[in-house]
Amino acid sequence: MGPKTHVAKAVTAKTVENAKPGERPYKIGCGNRLVLLVTPKRGKYWRLKYRLNGEERGYSLGTYPDVSLALARQKAADAAGLLRSGVDPAEARREQQAETVAQGDTFKAIAEEWLSQQGRKLSTATLDKARWILGDLVYPSIGDRPIRELTAPELLKLLQDIDEDGKHETAQRTKARISQVMRYAIATGRAERDPTQDLRGALTAPKPVHHAAITEPAKVGQLLLDIDGYSGQPATQAALKLAPLVFVRPGELRAAEWSEFLLDQAEWRIPAERMKMKQLHIVPLSKQAVAILRELHRLTGRGKYVFPAMGNSDRPMSENTVNKALRLLGYAQDEMTGHGFRTMASTLLNEQHTAQDERRFSGDWIERQLAHVESNKVRAAYNAAEYLPQRRKMMQWWADYLDGLKADAARAAKKEKKNAA
Repeated sequence: MGPKTHVAKAVTAKTVENAKPGERPYKIGCGNRLVLLVTPKRGKYWRLKYRLNGEERGYSLGTYPDVSLALARQKAADAAGLLRSGVDPAEARREQQAETVAQGDTFKAIAEEWLSQQGRKLSTATLDKARWILGDLVYPSIGDRPIRELTAPELLKLLQDIDEDGKHETAQRTKARISQVMRYAIATGRAERDPTQDLRGALTAPKPVHHAAITEPAKVGQLLLDIDGYSGQPATQAALKLAPLVFVRPGELRAAEWSEFLLDQAEWRIPAERMKMKQLHIVPLSKQAVAILRELHRLTGRGKYVFPAMGNSDRPMSENTVNKALRLLGYAQDEMTGHGFRTMASTLLNEQHTAQDERRFSGDWIERQLAHVESNKVRAAYNAAEYLPQRRKMMQWWADYLDGLKADAARAAKKEKKNAA
């Protein structure tokens, strides 16, 4: 026995809006064989019942609120017109969907078109992650669906399946990628609206991720001392030693290639395609950084990557390698991360003052060294060599400063050991 049908005397938009879920599904008759199916899980589905060739059939007209009462009635009227002409509305829709697929107006076709245009805007890592999200999480559910017909409840189910697995951030990122594809479809005339806008607040908000960092000078010195005592893979130790001296993004460090380094000129030139903002970035190398790289070159210099993956020199080290090494050294995730070396440098460099209490380093020099590029494009063309002489001096001062902190930590440890004896 199917859901019970309640016949309302005068169904209005307010009637539909106020229809509450019950313990069992039920239907509200809206006249002319149009019904609204209300389910216990708050779903509201428009259905049209009709007879064709003596056979009782059903036809879906979409979901509320994507399809309003007025639009449902218009769709029902259109279906009735087809029936009067002897055409089955369900079959007509199947033919239209097949034509849509043939014309390439499916979500997958438009998403692939959108992805093909992102290479100039997104970093390789970000683009790869977008391809994974769409290919593995989205296409299996809605890839072959006509993009115009996608509804908020349909997308919500897809996203809730991810969200309920505890992958709250992934669900939010998936929603954002779907929205970008939908907006592209709107801009190119293949969709009217973005149904993800109706999903605000429907997913679990992920906890904000903070890149933990050590910024207290004495603790920084102890961290550097601990890194010197790391007993794992030499390439991993080299990455740990180099990270505070260059304070680039973790992905830029782990995928570094030997062809990018001009050691005789004490310079690392990271090409635009590897940078988040798609701009060449120049990292002046201190004497200490050059020494670490020359030593490492004896081990990995014959390959492409400065820090190759274990057992596969054709790939860079894993994105988790540095963080795992920090855990082995005893630093918890909420205490220090690979990204934290950037925060460490930014904080301590900005805090430096001269005896006259003036800033030792311009904030512009520090921001340029952090590769924080202005996004408003108002200024003239980006200049990778901007403040380069000043940044060279700053990076050498920073390396010497870190050596001083490490020496202080070594003296403190020696003193503590002596007192304990």
